[in-house]
Amino acid sequence: MIQASMPHAILRRAFDTFMDRRLRELAPADLPLEMRLDAFRRFGDHSLAYSATVQKDLLHWGDSQGFIAYGQMMGQALALGDPIAAPLAREALIARFIEAAAAPSFAEISEPTAAILARHGYRVMRMGVDTVLDLASYDFSGGRKETVRYSERWLLKNGYSIGETWQFPELAPAIKSLAKDWRKERIVHRREMGFLNRPFPREDEPLSRRFVLVGPDGTPVSVLYFDPLCRDGRVIGYLTAFKRRVTNATSHAEIGLTKHAVDRFTREGVEKVMLGLSPLLDVEPSGFAESARFRALMQRFYASPVVNRRIFNLQGHAAFKRRFHGREEPRYFAWKKGLPLLPFTALLRLSRAF
Repeated sequence: MIQASMPHAILRRAFDTFMDRRLRELAPADLPLEMRLDAFRRFGDHSLAYSATVQKDLLHWGDSQGFIAYGQMMGQALALGDPIAAPLAREALIARFIEAAAAPSFAEISEPTAAILARHGYRVMRMGVDTVLDLASYDFSGGRKETVRYSERWLLKNGYSIGETWQFPELAPAIKSLAKDWRKERIVHRREMGFLNRPFPREDEPLSRRFVLVGPDGTPVSVLYFDPLCRDGRVIGYLTAFKRRVTNATSHAEIGLTKHAVDRFTREGVEKVMLGLSPLLDVEPSGFAESARFRALMQRFYASPVVNRRIFNLQGHAAFKRRFHGREEPRYFAWKKGLPLLPFTALLRLSRAF
């Protein structure tokens, strides 16, 4: 990424200030972290629920019985994911938020939330898919998953060790250094991404799980962090939240580490593992009112070598998750009217893509 020049930065700040004057004044709810975590433990069974609960710099609207996480950018209010609330209470909460925030947009929402917004006159476009492994019926047998099984076998045969980070307390400083060095190799490396992908946590977080691959020389090679999914006060699943690895890691590292974690969760009786959003994958007609022109633009972005090489490797991201042959759930972006150029650009800005 090319860092913005000083004149461009000044113009951007001036534009943001001008656009922010158009925002409906919306008082964020006074919801301390512990109160949000309490709601999450009861209702946080969807992919971005934990991030919406703990991510710093997010705003929240609602009360102790349920809330919506959101951000503001370029005069736009954008909700993050589905509401953290009882399923039967979500429609009323969404309706109140729409009225209070003057038609905000909604990013990475599920189909039930998309249907609610469609009833409120929103346009709804697919923005990618999340890959779900339903562990009661999922396993790694069959020819299609041979490459996944081989990756784990190769690691163990060549002297690698796999476990949770608490099993390797002596590696804590090296794991932190690995995560920091990993960013230097990324397309977007001058800043942590946010909003859709929350910033990398520096300390342990409640209920999250962390796995590490240790090389034959005793140093960490790759780490994999999982966010919890909760329902009725118990953990029912996990979402792949962060992957980090050393520059010269074997191609088997992340695949074998993921398989090991999934096998562990299966033995524990976990309901599902979600591998996270594959942005702009399978952006086909949503079945709701939308914009065919904007959908075609997103399809071109996904296919663009320039986008994949210089902004974000969309195709590589999707290819990794499809190795596991899970169930793919569409995720949606919803906006009120017209073309969503401004709210979608605001989403990219909030996510610190540029």
